[in-house]
Amino acid sequence: MPHGFCIVTYSSTDRFEGNFVHGEKNGHGKFFFFDGSTLEGFYVDDGLQGQGIYTYEDGGTLHGTYIDGELNGPAYENDADGRLVFKGQYKDNIRHGFCWIYYSDGGYLVGQVNEEGEMTGEKLAYVYPDGKMAYYGHFIDGEMIEARLANVILTEEEKIQFDVIPGSPVYSFDKSTSSCISTSPLLPDPYESERVYVDASLISNAGEGLFTKIAAEAGTVLSFYNGIRITHQEVDSRDWSLNGNTISLDDETVIDVPEPYSHVTKYCASLGHKANHSFTPNAVYDSFVHPRFGLIKCIRTIQAVEKDEELTVAYGYDHSSTGQNGPEAPEWYLAELRAFQASLKK
Repeated sequence: MPHGFCIVTYSSTDRFEGNFVHGEKNGHGKFFFFDGSTLEGFYVDDGLQGQGIYTYEDGGTLHGTYIDGELNGPAYENDADGRLVFKGQYKDNIRHGFCWIYYSDGGYLVGQVNEEGEMTGEKLAYVYPDGKMAYYGHFIDGEMIEARLANVILTEEEKIQFDVIPGSPVYSFDKSTSSCISTSPLLPDPYESERVYVDASLISNAGEGLFTKIAAEAGTVLSFYNGIRITHQEVDSRDWSLNGNTISLDDETVIDVPEPYSHVTKYCASLGHKANHSFTPNAVYDSFVHPRFGLIKCIRTIQAVEKDEELTVAYGYDHSSTGQNGPEAPEWYLAELRAFQASLKK
């Protein structure tokens, strides 16, 4: 029987490296699984006991409390970049009780999970990145079914509670399609409404612009960019005049705010498309998992901004020519680029 420090390889190609006592794991040890993940901790009579660290194949980690080899007790997870993505309890290897699921954009889901460990129930909430505003109500597997606006209350015991705002509209998951921008296009986002407004731009010939209602630090999410979802091929095949409110979401999808939704009288559920371009911007586009719109873009500051300051972003058009193709940018952008480059030479 294995005794002392041993390396044991199993038929599944899983491997264990650690200390044995008469054939049983006792002491520090680490499993190396065939998929690239690992499990490390302290073993007693062949079972993992106390604190253990499971490392996923992508580099994310689960830090938990083990009893006889199963997760039972407090646990938290980090993604491959070290960001917290889960905090809560486990029971018999399943998420249990009151749990938090964090998004990289700063928002999070919180509440009592069901028997399968899913964010499903009538008393769950999505909390915006400010940690003060939330949607509280019915969620199924993390998807908002029917919720109302609420204020977040943190008690002295560091527990979280929600005070539903009287008269709040009912909000639900409302992901856009290629033909429907929203089932409630005139229902504003409450978080965004407290932070930005639309007014005449200070940039010459730019039309309307997006301005701050509050002063904000660098790294603050202020606005959201939702729209219909179309393909890159569709965008590339049409005239530039139709692409004034398009932004790439990923390799397959482009978000677009076409006419007549570019006017706030027709669409004001999100306002990120109103931000104008600058080669010296004070904000950037960033990914955001929105409880109502799904995966979209947001506008996040890259420097401190003052109240009533106009938000600008770099549109990032490809202004280089390749082969017989001209630059993939509108003429106004190329004109601004030439002016900006000229100013740098002075």
